[in-house]
Amino acid sequence: MDHVTYSTPLARSAMAYVLAGGRGTRLMELTENRAKPAVYFGGKARIIDFALSNALNSGIRRIAVATQYKAHSLIRHLQRGWNFLQPMRNESFDILPASQRVGESQWYMGTADAVYQNIDIIDSYSPEHIVVLAGDHVYKMDYERMLVQHVNDEADVTIGCIEVPVTEATGLGVMHVDPSDRIVDFLEKPAQPPELPDRPGRTLASMGIYVFRREFLYEQLRRDASDPTSSRDFGHDIIPWLVRNARAVAHRFERSCVRSRGQTESYWRDAGTLDAYFSANIDLTDVVPELDLYDEDWPIWTYAPMTPPAKFVHDVDGRRGMGISSLVSGGCIVSGSSLRHSLLCNNVHVRSYGTIERCVVLPYVVIGRHVRLSNTIVDSGVHVPDGLVVGDDPALDAARFRRTESGVCLITQTMVDRLSKT
Repeated sequence: MDHVTYSTPLARSAMAYVLAGGRGTRLMELTENRAKPAVYFGGKARIIDFALSNALNSGIRRIAVATQYKAHSLIRHLQRGWNFLQPMRNESFDILPASQRVGESQWYMGTADAVYQNIDIIDSYSPEHIVVLAGDHVYKMDYERMLVQHVNDEADVTIGCIEVPVTEATGLGVMHVDPSDRIVDFLEKPAQPPELPDRPGRTLASMGIYVFRREFLYEQLRRDASDPTSSRDFGHDIIPWLVRNARAVAHRFERSCVRSRGQTESYWRDAGTLDAYFSANIDLTDVVPELDLYDEDWPIWTYAPMTPPAKFVHDVDGRRGMGISSLVSGGCIVSGSSLRHSLLCNNVHVRSYGTIERCVVLPYVVIGRHVRLSNTIVDSGVHVPDGLVVGDDPALDAARFRRTESGVCLITQTMVDRLSKT
């Protein structure tokens, strides 16, 4: 029923509520001092910028972000990069740390509680619909199309879903739908996920995106808050109850995925493990990457620090500053070393006589002379010592750094400091 149009976009009367309190433990030391949504991605952005940019580009002008775990880095980024929304234009941007607003407990008890504790703030804006978003996924999506489906289907809740192979769905929340995409069952990490009626071998997994009418959401949050057995979580409590007792409808991501010219596949990534995070960043160095960061029609908004242009210096054999199939951000200086299929965030200095291949380097890193790195993530602020080699000896790498089974190494300053003590 997506053919129905409205004189005023539904997004203008909606609020985006972004859940950004997750720690992201599978990213290991990358989230030791920052929440997963605050982790750098793509050279300039943070992971949360994708959900926020989707909301803004969809026409939503009221946005709230609930934070919790080690939120300082995230809050600082939001204050610097997202303070352009102005009340005088009927816009708003609220950062909502857990603050004992409802009870004596300091923390949000779950994702549903993170909304419930801030009902009065949401009410002050009187949005017609609430779009609840996870702040830790990388994708481009037009939420207006999801809102239109929600209204046309007269749904109580519409759930963003993505098709995945059945073999990859055993660790996800899976929707069993009828031919009209009404959700008839919700299965958390099923051993045998149900196949789609029209797509054998495929199933629908939840993206953690929900659309509600505001009043209906309030009713459900209050009902759930009165249940002493509830964990106060959308995925574990609210959604399963609604599937059994209300009208829950699936919204297929392919209907609202924003694709660049010539792109046929729907791009969505949960960069929640070191391997997934590494691959999603390195994929951006492809000649035609699946995720187009250069799309001016659907930009990814972020905080852009004032930096000078990137610079490559020295041009003699063995000491040539060069980059091939690489993304290099502002403030970087590549001095007499070579980059291949690598991504440098802002203000990275790479000194001479080194080779950097298939690496993701976060901001303010200094890489010394005669360094060889491959298949490596370097955390922000690390000083990589002269002569360090990573990627040649798996046993040695695993003894000194965090190494995944697929061979990706993570280097932090704490790990580097240990080297000088051995």
